[in-house]
Amino acid sequence: MTCFHQLAQALDYGPAVLATVTSVRGSVPREVGARLVVDAQGRAFNTIGGGAGEAKVLHRAEEILKTGAKQFVDIDLSGVPQRQTQGVCGGHMRVWLERWQGNAAKSLVQQVLRQLQSGQSVTLVTPLDGSTDPYLADDTAQIDRATAFVETLAPPPTLLIVGAGHVGMQLAKVAHQIGFQVAVQDDRPEWANADHYPQASQILAQDIAPAIATFTTHPTLYAALVTRGYTYDLAALQALLQRPQPCRYIGMIGSEKRVRQVYQAIAQVGLSREQLAHIYGPIGLDIGALTPEEIAVSIGAELIMVRRGGTGRSLSERLRQHLAG
Repeated sequence: MTCFHQLAQALDYGPAVLATVTSVRGSVPREVGARLVVDAQGRAFNTIGGGAGEAKVLHRAEEILKTGAKQFVDIDLSGVPQRQTQGVCGGHMRVWLERWQGNAAKSLVQQVLRQLQSGQSVTLVTPLDGSTDPYLADDTAQIDRATAFVETLAPPPTLLIVGAGHVGMQLAKVAHQIGFQVAVQDDRPEWANADHYPQASQILAQDIAPAIATFTTHPTLYAALVTRGYTYDLAALQALLQRPQPCRYIGMIGSEKRVRQVYQAIAQVGLSREQLAHIYGPIGLDIGALTPEEIAVSIGAELIMVRRGGTGRSLSERLRQHLAG
């Protein structure tokens, strides 16, 4: 959604080029659907992986701003010495570049943003034969995937931060940066306010139960419990675990002793051990975090791991073990 916000802003000042990764093979820095925007002044927003490959796309985008000629750019990251390559990741990327301009483009971008902001998915079809401009579609059964890039854009997940203290403030910054919509709950208005949480799309200065009820049917809810005491954790868990739509993630801050104390208390209200096993408590990855800022990074890393299906292991672990013999 951030990229389409950037595109909307760029279109206010003239034409813009949208670069979209349409296919990948092998090891590459970004996934299919990754995008960047180049505005009328040649400024780039977002990234498709950086390096020489992105530089090639940016150079071609400046030409397309002038000519409007839609085209593919192939990025060779194989590192094969016999030919010119743009990196050594080991794979290939194909990127579609298209100039967007005028009222029709502005209207399309705003329609995409409205649907995503309302929590609805939207399917964007980009013809790759240069015949027509991108458009939205409800039924894609008759679309030839060989001549069009079809992508269903899902709304960004929501992170509900329960507890608006020092860690919560830093976590809101991190979560916003990594693509989450941020909501904050705390019954203290002096903590739960827009001055402390400018990134939040929702600030719920009320008790925990009615605040969580706001998200009863939310399909992609992540929750981080960073409260000021285990009684608040207990109230939040009772509400979150009884949602008809299960949370994608529930993390709870605190020592193992505090977490066990909450588990013992919540087991008495009839919630099963199986439900508790899905809670990430203590919250975050073990990176030795101490300060609120470091703890927020630790939690953010765990959120990415759950969202993207990572392992949490060091990326260098296997190679370091090999080098160590």
